[in-house]
Amino acid sequence: MFSKILIANRGEIACRVAATARRLGVRTVAVYSDADAHARHVSLCDEAVRLGPAPARDSYLRGERIVEIARALGAEAIHPGYGFLSENEEFAEACAKAGIAFIGPPPAAIRAMGSKSEAKALMEQARVPLVPGYHGAAQDPALLQRESDRIGYPVLIKASAGGGGKGMRVVREPGEFAAALASCQREAAASFGDDRVLVEKYLERPRHIEIQVFCDAHGGAVYLFERDCSVQRRHQKVLEEAPAPGMTPERRRAMGEAAVAAARAVGYVGAGTVEFIATSDINTSAGHFFFMEMNTRLQVEHPVTEMITGHDLVEWQLRVACGEALPATQEQLQIHGHAIEARIYAENPDKGFLPAIGTLTHMALPAAVEFQRNADGAAFHDPAPVRIDAGVRAGDAISPHYDPMIAKLIVWGATREQALARMRGALAETHIVGLANNVDFLGRLVANHSFAIAHLDTGLIERERAALFAPEDRLPNEFLALACARVLADEAAAVGADPWSGRNGWRLNGSYTRELTFKSERGVHDVRIEYARDGYRFDHGGLCSPLVIQPVPAGAAPSRLSLRLADRLLQADVVRAVDPVGDELHVFLNGRHCVLTRIDVIAHAGEADTVEGRLSAPMPGKVVAVHAARGVRVARGAALLVMEAMKMEHTIVAPADGTVDEILFGVGEQVAEGAALVQFTPAA
Repeated sequence: MFSKILIANRGEIACRVAATARRLGVRTVAVYSDADAHARHVSLCDEAVRLGPAPARDSYLRGERIVEIARALGAEAIHPGYGFLSENEEFAEACAKAGIAFIGPPPAAIRAMGSKSEAKALMEQARVPLVPGYHGAAQDPALLQRESDRIGYPVLIKASAGGGGKGMRVVREPGEFAAALASCQREAAASFGDDRVLVEKYLERPRHIEIQVFCDAHGGAVYLFERDCSVQRRHQKVLEEAPAPGMTPERRRAMGEAAVAAARAVGYVGAGTVEFIATSDINTSAGHFFFMEMNTRLQVEHPVTEMITGHDLVEWQLRVACGEALPATQEQLQIHGHAIEARIYAENPDKGFLPAIGTLTHMALPAAVEFQRNADGAAFHDPAPVRIDAGVRAGDAISPHYDPMIAKLIVWGATREQALARMRGALAETHIVGLANNVDFLGRLVANHSFAIAHLDTGLIERERAALFAPEDRLPNEFLALACARVLADEAAAVGADPWSGRNGWRLNGSYTRELTFKSERGVHDVRIEYARDGYRFDHGGLCSPLVIQPVPAGAAPSRLSLRLADRLLQADVVRAVDPVGDELHVFLNGRHCVLTRIDVIAHAGEADTVEGRLSAPMPGKVVAVHAARGVRVARGAALLVMEAMKMEHTIVAPADGTVDEILFGVGEQVAEGAALVQFTPAA
């Protein structure tokens, strides 16, 4: 085994690799950018070295600098994690030339699978079924349009060197092709340094199923079963689970053997994932599956495979990179139970899953343990029901420079039903304050009927949009009562020995009534609170009831509240975030998160997409395309300009029919969050 390795990555995967290395007694070297100087992965490693400024091209993509650091500190191997340099054949070759082991596949395998087009050509020769499409080298837009017309719409344009949903667009009509192609090429160039694309027939309502493969340098090759990654937004995975619901043993074996054959065809060594797209009836004899791509690295969703097999895949990577044989044969591998992973992101689902930035002022997660492999390597022992892979802590910032993932929440159950119940409970205990996040959305998603009965396909979120984003007409009184209780409890705790200096409404005789005003997404709420000798009375929305704040158990979090309202006992966490902008109360109750801002008299107007005729930047980024000009009349929904942020493109559209008065930024210019982009006058 290696004595020291360098981890050429950041975030949760760097922390994940460091955990296994620590268990094996392997020393670790972290690298970091200026934005990550105090990051969690830096604190978990034995040594750490600065790479450069925050942008990835100036830090985590500096392959020569990383190899130089590894040599200087005596690291025998480099683990690339995923993303960044993990699938960069030049980096793998540089490691080899420096006499440093690359904990990944040989450069030739990366080269063979690095281009989606070339990989599909290889798979075609190996008789692996492919989706009809164009995978050629010629990239003339007119040729690509003709090929799309030949294939038949809808088609999917994909970055040839891509992944993670970047550089990918569905085109349903010939007239949409040119603009979608240009957008894909820009996004692909920005994310992968390669603007080549391929075009394939877009399957309606397919399932996305991937097979985890592992190969060693001695001819050993196995598949560690499948993961269902069908639940996606913007072509990016949201929930993953293993095994795939309803998968028959015969189909599992067929897909596993096809994946191993694909890996053997390129002389693969190490961990890899062969991704298939399948018809929704994949579990029947009439179902079909098609090779999509091979990721020559560990996947983000690898924990669900670890949970159902009991094997530590990072340990397997280290052992194989050392020249050892695979730790298990195909016959020794078994599926035990069911695991589900939810990706917790800093993003706003209600605004098209727009990535968010900010500081994690409060982050409470459910009780969890790190993954522990089988002690004997054979008999499976039930894992802990909840596991969390996170690269951040409370107080850390999510910056615009990297992927906005906060953490991965993984649960295990003896059955899928038990795993679902545990996931619902774990999400209810996940409380994040400081930036927009998708925890509430994930809670609605795992509770959705279609997901619960495993009616899965890549269009599930869009198909269930009405249920997943159903507006709530009225804010329940329970949330307002808990917000009031937090205000009242904090005021009571601040009272000193002199009752005359208190702010809690104490009176020598009689009662006292005050009004607390809150603002939420549903409007302004005026609550009347009556102080009496026996406690408080809550009056709002037709409910007039005693409100009794009760003691919480010793050792409970400071945010914990217990109160009795009418005939209900409520227990919840209410986090108060006071800043120069306002006094926010974050109420976490039964898996729901509601933000209430306390105001004095007049509620401030809520934010809107247009302010005084302007369209503003939803987040920091760069303008990459301008589609309108001064004086042009446009229809509602027309694209005005395109921003790039967090390696994804975001189109700014006209909010109504009207006239463009001024485009305030040009292509290539950086814009700050909230900056006015377009001066716009709606039609009368």
